[in-house]
Amino acid sequence: MRDAFSNALVAAAKADPKVLLLTGDHGYALFDAFRKACPDQYINCGIAEQNMVGVAAGLAKAGYRPVVYGLAAFVPVRVVEQIKIDICYEQLPVILIGDGAGVVYSHLGASHQSFEDISVLRPIPHLSIYSPADRHELTASMDAMFASKSACYMRMGKADLGDVHEGPVTAESAIINVRDEKETTLIIATGSGVNTALQIADSLGGAAVYSVPRIKPFTAADLGPVIGGRKRIIVIEEHSVHGGLASTIAELIVGKFQGQFHAYGVRDQFSETCGDYRHLMQEHGLSAQAIMHDLEAA
Repeated sequence: MRDAFSNALVAAAKADPKVLLLTGDHGYALFDAFRKACPDQYINCGIAEQNMVGVAAGLAKAGYRPVVYGLAAFVPVRVVEQIKIDICYEQLPVILIGDGAGVVYSHLGASHQSFEDISVLRPIPHLSIYSPADRHELTASMDAMFASKSACYMRMGKADLGDVHEGPVTAESAIINVRDEKETTLIIATGSGVNTALQIADSLGGAAVYSVPRIKPFTAADLGPVIGGRKRIIVIEEHSVHGGLASTIAELIVGKFQGQFHAYGVRDQFSETCGDYRHLMQEHGLSAQAIMHDLEAA
């Protein structure tokens, strides 16, 4: 996914000299190709993320197309006020990238883990939110963000779990079919959760699997055709269950869907132990094994 991100960014910058990349002293190796291809369009703003977002807003007002890159724990979480007032209130087309979302930075503890980036941004007007599951969704999301005339945020997991699609996809719809089986169980996931959803579908002996690369806007019109005839909906996300994809879907189906609804994400807690990525996913009950165990007990 990071290679797809770099390729899309370099292509956009080479096509438009107004595209500028701003980083908060992160992503050196990731941006080797960008600095080589477009050295005059690269700005290291240093460890001052709030100021970086303000600089991006000013550049956007001057007609540039800024892309702001940081770890998801800092962009957007540390800079929510600047995103709200400097960018969204002014309706500026700034692209925000939050890398390493979820529990990817497992060894670094709560300061570098980000379960709340979607939930803190969803209420802010004039801002779209993307959460791609693989390199194909990421490329489509980048295309959509550069085509947009308003602000966008994309969370990017660093734990690349492989492709969930066989080839390129489009970002015209917020929700994309991954495995459309005519089963009564529907699994809806985003980001790394889509890979887990496919494992759960196999363990259940069949289920429809849909990916949501665009969390906002995500409407009843997007979801309605997918839930018809289903008796059970399972939502999986490497994000808090409060304010993320599960909350979005629950808001859309309340009073309309009569079946079972299961939400799997990070509960109301910080990580209590340190370990690798798989260890943290297990601790938060987000491994395929943990989810299957819970479903069997339900």
